[in-house]
Amino acid sequence: MSEELLKRKDENAIATLTLNSPNSLNALSNKMLDCLQSELDNLKIDKKIRVIIIKGSGKAFCAGHDLKEMTLSRQDEDGGKSAFKALFDKCAKMMQTIPTLPQPVIAQVHGIATAAGCQLVASCDLAVAAEETKFGVNGVNIGLFCSTPMVALSRNIPRKKVFEMLTTGEFIDPEKAYSLGLINRIAPPGQLDVETWKLAKKIESKLGSAVKIGKEAFYNQIAMPIEQAYEYTGNVMVENMLNKDTEEGVSAFIEKRDPIWEQ
Repeated sequence: MSEELLKRKDENAIATLTLNSPNSLNALSNKMLDCLQSELDNLKIDKKIRVIIIKGSGKAFCAGHDLKEMTLSRQDEDGGKSAFKALFDKCAKMMQTIPTLPQPVIAQVHGIATAAGCQLVASCDLAVAAEETKFGVNGVNIGLFCSTPMVALSRNIPRKKVFEMLTTGEFIDPEKAYSLGLINRIAPPGQLDVETWKLAKKIESKLGSAVKIGKEAFYNQIAMPIEQAYEYTGNVMVENMLNKDTEEGVSAFIEKRDPIWEQ
């Protein structure tokens, strides 16, 4: 992992990944995507970590892809076609890795989250945003429709609302993002770290194995017809109930005491 581009800090069972390219507004360059993919792959098998936070350094969360880097690829023999395809494939892989992680992933957002940066917010399981944050898929303003970001956004936001964002390039504020379901919480000025950690600590306190089971089931059942989803989640709950720590949790609730979990 490049310390220059991505920093990781573990505190108890919470890992914070900080995009650390403030001069580019933490653009998702090829190297940044490589760093993110590598660290997410590491976290996927890290049994000590229960919650992940992704944040940005400097003035912004993430401004999307690195347009300067992309423009240089136009000098290639094929005009950049192969480079563009490789970049978007790499980004898609990273975005799709997030829901497959056993840990919930929280986007801690400030400044701006635009284009692929907005896609990253939508790809995370949860999001907390500072009051001054602006969200947008504004590629259309420069003639580049945000087709890949719309995959994640259209799975978070009602279709007419996200299509309006995509076709107008207009920005929305945190209140609008909250009402549309893009973010979970809005942090008052100077309280972004505090509000994000409140959410992370609350999740961290739950039974890790149950959260892991639940996250996997959450994304699996969304893609199923309702009858199949109920059949699938019923079986998941059976397996969850057979977990010894779940048995302890239920007993503790009945006996009105705190559970003593092994996991």
